[in-house]
Amino acid sequence: MLLQILSPRHRGPAIKAGVNLTLRTSALAALVLAFAGAAPASEPARDLGQGLSYYRVHEMPRDLPSPASGRPGACVLDLRFATADEATAATLKAWVRFNVSARTPVFVLENSGTAPALLAAFPGGGPQGLVVLAPSADKLSPDIAVDVAPKADKSAYAALEKGAALESLLSDFPDKPRIDEAYLEKEHISDADAPDTPADKDLAPRPQVDFLLQRAVQLHRGLLALKRI
Repeated sequence: MLLQILSPRHRGPAIKAGVNLTLRTSALAALVLAFAGAAPASEPARDLGQGLSYYRVHEMPRDLPSPASGRPGACVLDLRFATADEATAATLKAWVRFNVSARTPVFVLENSGTAPALLAAFPGGGPQGLVVLAPSADKLSPDIAVDVAPKADKSAYAALEKGAALESLLSDFPDKPRIDEAYLEKEHISDADAPDTPADKDLAPRPQVDFLLQRAVQLHRGLLALKRI
């Protein structure tokens, strides 16, 4: 007979919980790897700068992100108009849960065109580091509701599909004329009375802006500034 001698402070359940957590993590990793191996290669990530990448999912499991490094780090996961069934939505959820943390946030973009299975997989109030954004008009349950009309959101989404540069969708007025001291002196205007834009310079038409994506990038930059990531 083999006897196991335990210390008086031995806590069986705590050890069991640790083993269960490891098993659950391993199971998530195995599930993600299984689908990643079976699905065609997804589009490579786009670079949003300062350690933030961008993945657009059109259809699961075809577009399950597969970063070359194995882990995506901080990223934007665009699920607007994406299609998935319950099984493939669960796979993407497992991928996010496996990769997200307070130090590596995942910003999920969704709207009323997102598949119901994906909306169910990514409601607001998820784990730490997971931030879900959606247009306020779509009446979903995100962490952050962005004030953008559905038509404008759809148009901004389509702009990238048509070849617009990702960076061009992030700035409201990238070429907005600035007031400087030389202009103020030339027009004999005090600082207090300075207009937002010189009167003899017209603004170019407002460019196409993806407000959901813009907000996600702003949140990431804010976390960087606060040294939270």
